Amino acid sequence: MKRRTFVKQSTLCLAGLALAPGCLLKEKPSGVTHPNLVLVFPDQMRGQALGFLHEEIVFTPNLDRFARESVVFSQTVSNYPVCSPFRASLMSGKYPPSHGVLGNCNSKSAEYGYELKTNERCWSDILKEKGYSLGYIGKWHLDNPHKPYVKCYNNTEKFAWNEWCPPKRRHGFDFWYAYGTYDRHLNPMYWTTTAKRDEPIWVNEWGPKHEADLAIRYIKNEGGQFRQPDRPFALVVAMNPPHMPYDQVPRKYQELYRDIPLEKLCKRPNIPPAGTKWGDYYRRHIKNYLAMISGVDEQFGRILQALEEANLADQTIVIFTSDHGNCLGIHDKISKSNPYEESMRVPFLIRWPGKIAPRQDDLLLSSPDIYPTILDLMGFSEDIPPEVEGVSHAQLLLQGERPRPTSQLYYQIPYGLPAGGSRGVRTHRYTLVITRRPDKKDEEIILFDRQTDPFQMTNIASKRPDLVKRLINEELMPWLKKTKDPWLEQG
Repeated sequence: MKRRTFVKQSTLCLAGLALAPGCLLKEKPSGVTHPNLVLVFPDQMRGQALGFLHEEIVFTPNLDRFARESVVFSQTVSNYPVCSPFRASLMSGKYPPSHGVLGNCNSKSAEYGYELKTNERCWSDILKEKGYSLGYIGKWHLDNPHKPYVKCYNNTEKFAWNEWCPPKRRHGFDFWYAYGTYDRHLNPMYWTTTAKRDEPIWVNEWGPKHEADLAIRYIKNEGGQFRQPDRPFALVVAMNPPHMPYDQVPRKYQELYRDIPLEKLCKRPNIPPAGTKWGDYYRRHIKNYLAMISGVDEQFGRILQALEEANLADQTIVIFTSDHGNCLGIHDKISKSNPYEESMRVPFLIRWPGKIAPRQDDLLLSSPDIYPTILDLMGFSEDIPPEVEGVSHAQLLLQGERPRPTSQLYYQIPYGLPAGGSRGVRTHRYTLVITRRPDKKDEEIILFDRQTDPFQMTNIASKRPDLVKRLINEELMPWLKKTKDPWLEQG
């Protein structure tokens, strides 16, 4: 048997075996009918890259159609625009100083314990207790690697990224088909529900396509193979593209952009000019980046179609978002972990037919808000732990108007320096960031007026000290006090 055939058949077999009888819930669900949840989030997809917004030339027909059926929160941000901190905020409903994931999970972060705590009470833990079947497919990236490191391309003897998540750390997900972080999109690896640490599998197929195939099987659940059919379910599909490396994308998506002149995709004034390091970087990768987004769009459309075919669309809340954006060389930044709009702003679309009226809304939604909003919408507001720092916007979604935040936090924290790095706020108009550097005595301050300077080209902090002071006192300081940020102790 050819290796490709063997791997694919082994994958399907293991997926089918992943739900052993002992993995299923024994309790009966309550008499109350609660909706299903499908949460799809690719990695590194910036919020501007949605066709219906007309901010970029990008083909997203399925998301365009989905937007007409959804609430689109157009001002959603990733407060700490890096993979692991966002994912910890999503799962815990807390900001980084509280959940403790202050950087990406890798062998360096292991020195400081930066991983999702086993005893963290995640929204998935609560749904598990309520009788839900839970599935997780794709990228997890919330475990620190430990020696001996898993043998794979992005782990070496000296430094590692990828790690297996043991069942005790899966926070209620009883169907598991995931990995830590592994960036071979055309040959991804996964651990199934029952696989041990030394039993990963590799698949010769583009990751989002393979994951959508499995999500569709989970949704349709023929023969009760993946979940108990009389229970509501929550399914997370965490795709890796459009994360780098950008050339690992099927040709059919690249063809969509083949005839578009390159410079037509480089009109944003904050893109460095051709002939510079980062200007050339942007031009080298932008078509493949957009091609990946179009590929993710197609797979998301297939998942939506599966809900329709299974007659589950009206009973299911569907969310599409991302963990952070991508500068791709804009402002001389390789990708994320900076306060620019291309890094911080992410898509957020939510649909619940017959319950949520479709519209666009400029709510300043933050990463920790997703947790309480989900549970509140699903009928479990009383079960939201008091430690959750995010705010539920369920009533705003259902009824239209409720109190709104006036700003969103921004973080960038060096490994091992919880009181260092950057803190800032983003309002509807301004972006303010204060940075502490060990080698400099004074703090660096940047202030952008995005109303008059939407591409964040001019730092006006020195010209508007009054505004800087007001934003610090009225917006930043209350946030830092609320989250008990150690930044305050070093100020």
